[in-house]
Amino acid sequence: MKGEREIMIEMELKYGCNPNQKPARIFMNKEKELPIQVLSGRPGYINLLDAFNGWQLVKELKKATGLPAATSFKHVSPAGAGVGLPLTDTLARIYWVDDMGSLSPLASAYARARGADRMSSFGDFISLSDVCDVDTATLIKREVSDGVIAPGYQPEALEILRAKKNGNYCVIQIDENYEPDPIERKEVFGVVFEQGRNNLDISRELLSNVVTDVKEIPEQAKIDLIISLITLKYTQSNSVCYAKDGQAIGIGAGQQSRVHCTRLAGQKADNWFLRQAPQVLSLQFVDGIKRADRDNAIDVYIGDEYMDVLADGAWEKIFKVKPPVFTKEEKRAWLDQMSGVALGSDAFFPFGDNIERAHKSGVKYIAQPGGSVRDDNVIETCNKYGIAMAFTGIRLFHH
Repeated sequence: MKGEREIMIEMELKYGCNPNQKPARIFMNKEKELPIQVLSGRPGYINLLDAFNGWQLVKELKKATGLPAATSFKHVSPAGAGVGLPLTDTLARIYWVDDMGSLSPLASAYARARGADRMSSFGDFISLSDVCDVDTATLIKREVSDGVIAPGYQPEALEILRAKKNGNYCVIQIDENYEPDPIERKEVFGVVFEQGRNNLDISRELLSNVVTDVKEIPEQAKIDLIISLITLKYTQSNSVCYAKDGQAIGIGAGQQSRVHCTRLAGQKADNWFLRQAPQVLSLQFVDGIKRADRDNAIDVYIGDEYMDVLADGAWEKIFKVKPPVFTKEEKRAWLDQMSGVALGSDAFFPFGDNIERAHKSGVKYIAQPGGSVRDDNVIETCNKYGIAMAFTGIRLFHH
């Protein structure tokens, strides 16, 4: 920014969660300075909740892995999270970045975060662990998004982002050295809740207590388990997270039943892998189709309702050539090739049915707190499928 930085101790917001909730603002207790600068746009109440939760997530991912990290947030839970490992040619294609050449590590991290569940990431708020570079800004420019938070921006990257949404795109810079007070508070129904911040350090040491017959957890799987656990730390509970090769591939958030989390996240992980199938990669879209329309079309194509779409002829508006039906048998055969998936859970698995569902999505490594009265049943189910499971001894509820 040019000139001296504006010091803010509070920021007035347009409204709260909903337009009828006024007035709204953010501020620091004891009139401390806010740790952010708004460089463009006007963030809203939910934008800032996403920004602050997402920033904590990527800061921890960077610390735990040593790699640039990014996350894509929607409604105070991540739709995806990833670290800056190079993309395979297939991933670059399904994330719609194969035309951008070699991406920077930070841009690769965001491509992974956005690509995990592109439908849920539509209109996301982005958090970046590192200074936003031109590659990352160029990628963000192409996507439908509400805003971004990062510890800094390269000058050219900032200009790219400031031009988005005719200058209304939210660009926030956060002080990367900011540390909040150890006690956090919130008010519900006029009652103040107070607790110590969740400062738990998630590291490889949490994966040392492997309770299954299979004891070996490879280094990449440990990284994936750490990604899943840090992601869960900032996901509305109940929650589970499937991860593979440096990114979340399926997140189930806010369900009352853990097995429903496991099913929801498992379906998202399955969709991520199905998008890599030859049947999907060979789809021929009409010229000029928007990214969101392609994502929606792929979701329909790999879903069970595609026969209905074929029947009414709607495919002609999307595809150049009528695609063949992707049968249930073909989808199952492709999914059976998915393996080496890691799964984290924010609380213990109460029944072996969670493991049965996880196995269908190629899970081979699990990290969960343990402590259920049915731990023996859960361990037995893992042993049946040759899954290595670590008891972390820690719960990661987030509300």
